[in-house]
Amino acid sequence: MTRHIGPMAAVFTGAAGNRLVADVFGETGPSVLLLHGGGQTRHSWRETGRRVAASGSVAHALDQRGHGDSDWIADGSYAFPDFADDAAAVADALAARTGRTPVVVGASLGGIAALLAAGAAAQAGRPPVFSALVLVDITPRVDVEGVARIQGFMRAHAKEGFGSITEAADAVAAYLPHRPRPSSHQGLKKNLRLHGDGRWRWHWDPRFLDGPRPIATGRGEIEAALVAAARRIAVPALLVRGTSSELVTEEHAREFLELVPHAEYMDVTGARHMVAGDRNDRFSAAILGFLGKLG
Repeated sequence: MTRHIGPMAAVFTGAAGNRLVADVFGETGPSVLLLHGGGQTRHSWRETGRRVAASGSVAHALDQRGHGDSDWIADGSYAFPDFADDAAAVADALAARTGRTPVVVGASLGGIAALLAAGAAAQAGRPPVFSALVLVDITPRVDVEGVARIQGFMRAHAKEGFGSITEAADAVAAYLPHRPRPSSHQGLKKNLRLHGDGRWRWHWDPRFLDGPRPIATGRGEIEAALVAAARRIAVPALLVRGTSSELVTEEHAREFLELVPHAEYMDVTGARHMVAGDRNDRFSAAILGFLGKLG
């Protein structure tokens, strides 16, 4: 019988009672929670989710708060700890449903959320919320100029949007000149939302960057919390870095490996910050190799 890969739709409840939408790939096996980066959606994990499912696990690709089809938060709470609280809530729900704590794979924002959630549980003396941790091109300290460039691109069209999907594709191609331009706009379309004025805008709440409690809230305190969380990691861990990353330098990677001496490390040649999108073949191979060692 052919194994069902999916995806199938699922809904979780976040820490604020917010609705979180997910795609589920696979039917039986250990759970793998996939957390995307800022400004992305669950669809960024499509190929990885299928490969994880084919390997015998069940991948849950989540739209994080304010992104994709998940709820926009009424009070604009989009600080890193808010995403961490959601990640812990979903991990707890998966553990309750399956009897097994999930592995988490977090890219950028998703990795920060996962690391903070893991650190908070350890600091409180609770059992680990994740059975293993994969950080995708994110470490406790990153290049602040790289962050500014990425957020600059996100802000550039956040309010006025685009007159067409082709216009949006042109903007993405200019920002990512190293990546071959897709023959279809269907993937990009999932990251856009058509508004009543006929303009296409990114599929995330603009208050994520510029609201009353934006992602940059308490940046200094967050960095210290991430360093402390990394020191507390006791579960298997993997850092995957894009060799040409705008955010994570080799020095940042070395520091992380000093904080987490048992962690594994993988450089993905030909990838920048969005590793899974730039070189999904190599990225997925690294993830599957790591999962295969967990048993």
